Amino acid sequence: MSDQEAAPAGLLAALQRLGTHGLELLQLRLSLLGTELEAEKLRLTQALLRMLVVVLMLGVCLVMISVTVLLLCPEAWRWLAALLLAAGFGLGAWLLWRQVQAELSAPGGLFATSLAELQRDRDAMEQR
Repeated sequence: MSDQEAAPAGLLAALQRLGTHGLELLQLRLSLLGTELEAEKLRLTQALLRMLVVVLMLGVCLVMISVTVLLLCPEAWRWLAALLLAAGFGLGAWLLWRQVQAELSAPGGLFATSLAELQRDRDAMEQR
């Protein structure tokens, strides 16, 4: 009888060790995922800061070009040149704002494709 009692206990211990190793593996994978997400966050933050510097430099460039155009115009027409430059910049800003709004209001989001695929899998499983 002792062999029969030892077998379930040994099987239970083996299953417990298997579960423990599985949880350790899951913990390791989640830790790796967290590290990768942190590295990606840092990379995106650096890219965003560089883009802000680019925007600032382009703004200074546009101001300098505008000043140059105003200085090259005859004094009688400077007001019209300033008005046209302001209208052009305003129109450009408005068009970019509408484009950004359209992109942000578009359906989708983070993991949208993956979520749609999982929903299709779920629907296929429910039909069986």
